[in-house]
Amino acid sequence: MPFREINSKMIEATVLPGQRLYSQRGAMLAYKGDVSFTPNVQGGQGGVMSMLGRRVANEATPLMTVEGSGTVLFGHGGHHVQVITLSGDTLYVEADRLLAFDGTLRQGTMFMGAQGGVMGMVRGQVTGQGLFTTTLQGQGSVAVMAHGGVIEVPITPGRSVHVDPQAYVAHHGDVRNKLSTALGWRDMVGRGSGEAFQLELSGSGAVYVQASEEKL
Repeated sequence: MPFREINSKMIEATVLPGQRLYSQRGAMLAYKGDVSFTPNVQGGQGGVMSMLGRRVANEATPLMTVEGSGTVLFGHGGHHVQVITLSGDTLYVEADRLLAFDGTLRQGTMFMGAQGGVMGMVRGQVTGQGLFTTTLQGQGSVAVMAHGGVIEVPITPGRSVHVDPQAYVAHHGDVRNKLSTALGWRDMVGRGSGEAFQLELSGSGAVYVQASEEKL
């Protein structure tokens, strides 16, 4: 794994010859060794079609390619950082939450309406995250950003997990999601947003939840 957590808001990445990482532009804090940083104009590992797909999806967060030999410190905006390790599965995550990830991971985009039909599209409108999300698949590590830290909540067959859409960060595994309406205790005490929605995730995998309802 190329990423080591220095503290809750900073990671150190090991860059090796012949390998590459991708990071959000402006996320490099310091580095040691012979390391180069190149603005990425081809959409990362997915190439031109991946780039075009993300632009159509409003998922075109600027990336830079990191190569060479050395170590790099990454952080951005004082956000909390969580490292997620993938073992051949797919991570679904909003592009603006990506801090850095292995260049070996395959990038793509997914139309959220494909998971939950019309309600999937409604989720995009309610959360402000858009109708598409970025996917990363394969063997490797991903560093994602969140407000107030992140907790991993397992999703097991027969037991759905309900998440406030604003607190959702990412998920992986064989998971279906849909948006449901519910009147919660916050609405009863006057703290609700007036949009009593819950994101329901079912199947087998995990969802990452931040300790805040604030977007990046």
